[in-house]
Amino acid sequence: MNFLYPGFLFALTAVAIPVLIHLFNFRKYTKVQFSSIQFLKEVKERDASKEKLKDLLILLSRILAIIFLVFAFSRPYLSSKDAVDPGKALVVRLYIDNSFSMESVNKDGSLLDEAKRRAKEIAGSYGPNTKFQLMTNDFLGKHQRLVSYEELMQLLDEVKISAVYRTLDQVLSRQAAQDHPGFNHQDFLISDFQSNFTGSKVLKSPGPVSLVKLNPNVLPNIAIDSVWFLSAVHRPQDTEKLVVRLRNYTAEPARGLPLKLMIANTQKAAHTLEIPAHGVLNDTLSFGGLQLGWQKGTLSIKDYPVTFDDVLNFTFQVDKERKILNIKGNVAEKYISTLFVADPYFKVTEMPESNIRYTSFSDFDLIVLNELKEPSSGLAGQLNTYLQQGGTVVLFPDLNVSPVLYSSFLKSLSLPEVSGLSVSALTVDHINLGHEIFRGVFEQVPKNIDLPKVNRFFSYKEQNRVNKQNLMELPPKQLFFAEYIAGQGKLYLSATSVDIKDSNLPEHPVFVPLMYKIALSNSRKQPLYYTIGSSDLLEHEKIVLKNNQSLRLFSENFEAIPELRQTPGKSLLYIADQVKKPGFYELKKTDSLLAIYAFNDDRRESEMQYASDEGLRKIFPDHQVRVYQASKEKLNFGSSAKNNSTDLWKLCLVLCAVFLAVEVLLIRFFNHTKNIQKT
Repeated sequence: MNFLYPGFLFALTAVAIPVLIHLFNFRKYTKVQFSSIQFLKEVKERDASKEKLKDLLILLSRILAIIFLVFAFSRPYLSSKDAVDPGKALVVRLYIDNSFSMESVNKDGSLLDEAKRRAKEIAGSYGPNTKFQLMTNDFLGKHQRLVSYEELMQLLDEVKISAVYRTLDQVLSRQAAQDHPGFNHQDFLISDFQSNFTGSKVLKSPGPVSLVKLNPNVLPNIAIDSVWFLSAVHRPQDTEKLVVRLRNYTAEPARGLPLKLMIANTQKAAHTLEIPAHGVLNDTLSFGGLQLGWQKGTLSIKDYPVTFDDVLNFTFQVDKERKILNIKGNVAEKYISTLFVADPYFKVTEMPESNIRYTSFSDFDLIVLNELKEPSSGLAGQLNTYLQQGGTVVLFPDLNVSPVLYSSFLKSLSLPEVSGLSVSALTVDHINLGHEIFRGVFEQVPKNIDLPKVNRFFSYKEQNRVNKQNLMELPPKQLFFAEYIAGQGKLYLSATSVDIKDSNLPEHPVFVPLMYKIALSNSRKQPLYYTIGSSDLLEHEKIVLKNNQSLRLFSENFEAIPELRQTPGKSLLYIADQVKKPGFYELKKTDSLLAIYAFNDDRRESEMQYASDEGLRKIFPDHQVRVYQASKEKLNFGSSAKNNSTDLWKLCLVLCAVFLAVEVLLIRFFNHTKNIQKT
């Protein structure tokens, strides 16, 4: 038992008053004269034990009456384990799920409208001095302050469907972070509690939480899940192949589903699809006729009534050219330049080893180290920076250079050291056809395929590396040409040079697709799209701002200044949660267009599956969470909103009156003294 006003307990000292009266027994005796002694004989002796019992009962009644009177003014109460302290003001925190799933309907209308009605019912269960705090998926700043009942009603009316997706764990963490010292808290979460929203891991609630579960009608849904290109490089007038993944979340197969692709407001492809029940379909769309620059693409289907995942936006850039830097140690070498000069899309710049301009590395998509005779540590340092920025490097060694010198250079690039020069005549015995470089190169692989032959090559000190893939191997499983992931980029290492005396690789048919695919691979491209609420950082190639220059991200009825963060490999643009709507957003430096970004709604709510009451209770094993069905009467919400404590002051007043009445009865009717008859 606790007391709301424990200071009144000092009044218990008043118990001493009836005790003192009992001890001193202030009674006045009356002198009675008897006319005859015979009357004295008729007077019985007082029953001492009964008189003493009466006095003790009267004393006890007075003491208990005083005690319960003092208790009544001290406001005693009994509290449960999740009760609030009545001595503190109360803050009721209400979370309303306003994600896309709350657009669903039931017999009471849309779930969002029902959630707002239930929130108003809960708020109406409290007294006028209660403070409220509202929270939605938007995590708005104006919802962080405490408001009155009237202000809460206005804020509830302003709540709308949002593209921002949150998990139950994020919501509880947000509530726990918004603590208000000196206040009691009661938390209510109103949602349909989708399975993706709740998750399956065990959560710890910040305190007693009431989950108000809304029950939607189960709706069929088909969603555009994701999209990707088969090629990372886009050339003007080339035929593009775009793969789109669709998911059917219903128990019925989808037939005759129209899929449409728009590029720059022009329809480029259209398919009619069939997707099995609860199935996934990958469909490939082919299109061409692209112009230079940034392209805005939109994929769309027609699926009702759930429509937020029927459109997917994406962007990509059609490049004018691919810039290749050929750093030559052997000036007479001609194979690299001859290979790319036939295609105007590739622009090759040759640079002698003796005059390397390190500052220009970032301008090139591919750097070829062609038989360098004196590779330096300074060059290795600049190449590491270039690789961190997402660049691509191909290294053909000069076999006439000391293996020790090359080992030091390779070690600076985190590559295997040279163990020695081999002069054995060998033939490549394995080609990794599953690697993206060779994927699609061979329509059919003959049994006796002609593979490159080598006369001289470097043997490397092989190590098991997770960042390495062999593209071609010499017997027995020796590296001939391999790919290494370095930072954000890729580095390709050859065991031989491009000198025809060392191998026939530069004149072999496999050399052309090998170098073309490497030149066309691009690890520096930005993602095709971002997800609203999940992507706070946008990627871009290195951005350098001069004086009086600024970055702006804008769209229709939207403009923001992103925070620029530099990393060794690229620039990151921090936008926090400013993007709220799907669509296209242009990034400009002053008036120059740098990039176009696409944003889409989160697909995690596409699956219309909901957690059960038992499933919600399993998530919270500490039993501080109560689950309520929104279909119950308003009284249930009101009773859950009241303090979980029992006031006892009224009972104390009743007991005080009872013991006062007992005292009166004892005085009036518990009197055994016989009346003296007068004659």
